[in-house]
Amino acid sequence: MLQIILVILPVFLLIFIGQVCRRRSFPGDGFWAPAEKLTYYLLLPALIVIVLAEADFARLAVLPMALAMAGAIILMTGLVVALRPLLEVDGPGFTSVYQSVVRLNAYIGLSVAFGLYGETGLAIAAVAVATFVPLVNVTSTFMLARYGTSAQPSLGGVLKRVAANPLILACLLGGLLNLTGPGPPPVLGDMLKILSRAALPIGLLAVGAGLDLAAARDAKSTAAISSALKLVALPAMTYVLARWFGADPMTLSVGVLFTALPVATSSFILARQLGGDAALMANLCAVQTLLAMVSLPLVLAFTGS
Repeated sequence: MLQIILVILPVFLLIFIGQVCRRRSFPGDGFWAPAEKLTYYLLLPALIVIVLAEADFARLAVLPMALAMAGAIILMTGLVVALRPLLEVDGPGFTSVYQSVVRLNAYIGLSVAFGLYGETGLAIAAVAVATFVPLVNVTSTFMLARYGTSAQPSLGGVLKRVAANPLILACLLGGLLNLTGPGPPPVLGDMLKILSRAALPIGLLAVGAGLDLAAARDAKSTAAISSALKLVALPAMTYVLARWFGADPMTLSVGVLFTALPVATSSFILARQLGGDAALMANLCAVQTLLAMVSLPLVLAFTGS
């Protein structure tokens, strides 16, 4: 448990520093939104490409973990839809609850996986990203189309949005480089490595800057239900399925880690764009991030990380 705490604590300290910097308007009020965009569209894709391109997947049995994560997200989707009559929210509010239960903060997951297992953990984490990003983007967009208030996107529009996701494109490119050769070309690979070193620290600082901690004070029963489903029930489902599929201890741990993460702060952008409840989304994001500081070490200790 102590080792897990020592790995997780620096991650949340960076998030805290990002929050303090934004509150102090440092380095400027207009800095954090472009920094988050830079990380999402350039730095994090560079990290995923280089990690996947250089990973030795002959030694990593990642399929059971990927199946467990996907299965848990699908099962949780059915559970949340079944629980909708019990939630005291309207249609747009329900879409925010759904996003809070299935969307994951990749910056935290990649940082913790690297802290626990080094480069091998980072490679497994990149596979986890490749598993959940397309799945939760499709399901979240369809939930917003069904229950949100904005114009309903077509099937082609949904698929176009998913296909243009920079993390999905990075996973495809990294996997292609891994399968077709010895890794990235010399000059390109060196450039990607330089870019990738900035992804996690800037990403975590941007996570902290994007948190609306004032929204956490408005937490109600909806936040408690969504947090229990996201931080406890979803990783529990993943753990059971991973054991059932025969995942080895390291990939099982990383799979559970990712499904135990708080919802990504970028979720309220999608909520705002497609007619969800953006205010509730900010509330749920802040509450889950605060609770994850306690729940994440406990979940990882239970899985034997």
